[in-house]
Amino acid sequence: MAEKQCTLKDSITFKGKGLHTGIDVTMTLKPAPDSHGYIFRRIDLPGQPLVNALAENAVDTARGTTLEENGVRVSTVEHVLASLAGMKLDNVLIEINGPETPIMDGSARQYVEAIEKTGVVEQRTDRKYFMLKEKIEYYDDKNNIHIIAYPDRIQSINVLIDYNSKVLGNQHASLEDLKDFSVEIAPSRTFVFLHELEYLAKNNLIKGGDLDNAIVIVDRQVTQEELDHLAEVLNKPRIKVQPEGILNNIELRFPNEPARHKLLDMVGDLALVGRWFKAKIIATRPGHHSNIEFARILRQIMKKTALQKQVPLYNPNLEPILDINEVKRRLPHRPPFLLIDKVIHLDEKSVVCIKNVTMNEPFFVGHFPDEPIMPGVLQIEAAAQAGGMLVMGTVPDPENYTTYFLKIDKVRFKNKVVPGDTLILKMDLLEPIRRGIALMFAEVFVGNKLVMEGEMMAQIVKVK
Repeated sequence: MAEKQCTLKDSITFKGKGLHTGIDVTMTLKPAPDSHGYIFRRIDLPGQPLVNALAENAVDTARGTTLEENGVRVSTVEHVLASLAGMKLDNVLIEINGPETPIMDGSARQYVEAIEKTGVVEQRTDRKYFMLKEKIEYYDDKNNIHIIAYPDRIQSINVLIDYNSKVLGNQHASLEDLKDFSVEIAPSRTFVFLHELEYLAKNNLIKGGDLDNAIVIVDRQVTQEELDHLAEVLNKPRIKVQPEGILNNIELRFPNEPARHKLLDMVGDLALVGRWFKAKIIATRPGHHSNIEFARILRQIMKKTALQKQVPLYNPNLEPILDINEVKRRLPHRPPFLLIDKVIHLDEKSVVCIKNVTMNEPFFVGHFPDEPIMPGVLQIEAAAQAGGMLVMGTVPDPENYTTYFLKIDKVRFKNKVVPGDTLILKMDLLEPIRRGIALMFAEVFVGNKLVMEGEMMAQIVKVK
């Protein structure tokens, strides 16, 4: 039987300090309707603006994951999102009266315990999983980070950390089933090296941090005088270094607690994919930046997979949305380089254009005389012009703008295009246009047959 979406039985309120801001904050998790997802609401701001928990809204990963939408931010969201995902909740409204979630004890344990106490209810809508069809990889050679996802029937995560630390050593943690999250992963607290703690304290970056919500790893020789000064800065009693190489502030909950916390962070960051997925993930030295980049990769693949199922229907008997004269008004191209004949669909997120390929095309003279084939680069150009029609539809006076393509990526040619073919050029926005930059996914069809696909990025520029 299909799994159902889930939400909370009742609201849950938490109070605490933001890790970096030090601001006292109240955060309430509320039940939400089917297919709502995870959404933050800043109830302390005019209009109580919303911030969707999606990877494209992640704007800062320096010391946690920060989301921003329409100029509104919520910081250090990874622990609460990990709690929601780890407890298999689909729909939750997160009301918060400050810019940062409460750090609590540095783990997700208190969140999870409150969710278990409150309870979870099934909803009417089926939970939909995104299934990977091929291996996906992310590399950061500079920082020696590698994340790989294999298609699988379950969702599992394996994490390996190595910080070249004699104290920490190499550590491994795994989560083979989300039912184990509350016991095996949620209690794991964040960790910090002593030299990082000193830097953060001196630069006023952990106003809400103390020695009760982090494991402090001592990675150098340190005098008691230095420790006394640090205790004074953090407003704590006298501290010392234990034989294990950590401060005596807290006892470890697991021998590999740092690795488990990295896995916890990954669960929270990957919740920003916005949909459940099934894959076996193996991550070496992951951090918030790499997690978010990987989540973005998964979201792009998920979007393209959804788009690929929608082959446009072309009926030549219907009047076009835009004819050739309107195409010429919106695009600067002219024959023989104008590769759009008409537009049959146009909305805020997608466009479908038509290009009739005839033997009269000048490029067939040399490509190739005995077997005429439309060059792949011109298929890309035709799709780019279709993308121009899409982005020009977002400005009121398109004759005063032009588009410059900045990037073409992951282009694949599936079949030949020959004289007599009618190209159906479909362009979809992969994310909202920001600062004039549009990222689109291109598909070119002949009938129901896909002949080309790829990603394109363009910039809208005013020329008059």
